[in-house]
This record gives sequence, C-alpha cells and structure tokens, in this order.
Amino acid sequence: MTYRPPFVSERFTMVQAPHPASLEEAELLKHCSIEIGRVSGPGGQNRNRRDTAVWIQHTPTGFDASGTERRSQAQNRSQALRRLRRKLAVRLRVLVNRDRPVISELWRSRRQGDKLSVNPEHDDYPALLAEALDLIVSRRFDIAGAAGILGVTMSQLSRLIRHDKAAFAAVNEGRVQVGLAPLRS
Repeated sequence: MTYRPPFVSERFTMVQAPHPASLEEAELLKHCSIEIGRVSGPGGQNRNRRDTAVWIQHTPTGFDASGTERRSQAQNRSQALRRLRRKLAVRLRVLVNRDRPVISELWRSRRQGDKLSVNPEHDDYPALLAEALDLIVSRRFDIAGAAGILGVTMSQLSRLIRHDKAAFAAVNEGRVQVGLAPLRS
C-alpha cells in the first residue's frame, strides 16, 4: 500500500517510481496482458477475417486500452499501447519531492529554453505528461510553481496538459478541491 497525500484525489492511483508511462515498451509489456481477436465492421476482408484487433491490460492497475480500427495487428498493437500509456500517465501518480524533484533526461532533452516541444501524438508525450502531473499534484496543483521547477513557462505547461482532456479535467478538479481557480480552456 502506498501513501496517498490528503490532497490527492481518489481519481488518481498512487504507484512506486518509475512511472509506468515512462517505461520502455518491452519493460511495460512485462506488466501487461495482451489479447488478440477480430472485430467486424468496415475495413475489408483482412479486418473481418484476420485477428487484427488488440486489447492490452496493465495487470497491476487493471487499466486497459484497445486498438481495433486498423487492418494490421502491428498498427493496432501500437495504437493500443499508445492509448494505454496516455491513460496511465493521467490516472497514475508517483510521489515526488515537491521542492527538489528529479527532472528526467527526457524532459531536459525536449525543453528548448523555457519552451517544451512535443506533439500529443509523439511517443514521448505520455512520459512528459506523467512527469508534469506528478509534480503538479505534489505541489497541490500549483501550475506556476511546477512550471518554474520544470524550467518552462506556465502557458507551456498548461498547453501540455490541455492536449489531454482527461488530464485537463483532473487538474481542474484538483485545483478546485484545494481552493484554486480552474485553468481556462
């Protein structure tokens, strides 16, 4: 059982470091179960007659994601893994030191001055989002303070969060719970 700070909503599940969203694919998959199957619908014979659909479940948490829309099992597996990483990034929290957190090499490499360059579809996005959310939650949803520690502007950090609707909703819920105004969309 991990410690849950009183200001951390039940919406989040606390886990031990490292954050699962930041793990290499092979390491993350060691903690997952994968099911392959088929689904009906548009896409032609390959989709209807071959096992191309993929469902991945993160066994320790029970969170799952699927990829069923492509004709290729490999593409669906990649899509399911991407969706699982984003879900883990939003729903799982790792307790970090609120004043002196360890900033990852990935975060440093993606930062350009006080800007953060990352597309929400990029493979790095879930790990960056998880790292940012861990710090924001540990700082009681102080976006400006977290941005200063991460070395980016508040607007850059807000933009990173806004790219994911569930993350944006979770941060605003947390801000309201601790008496702060919600972020504007």
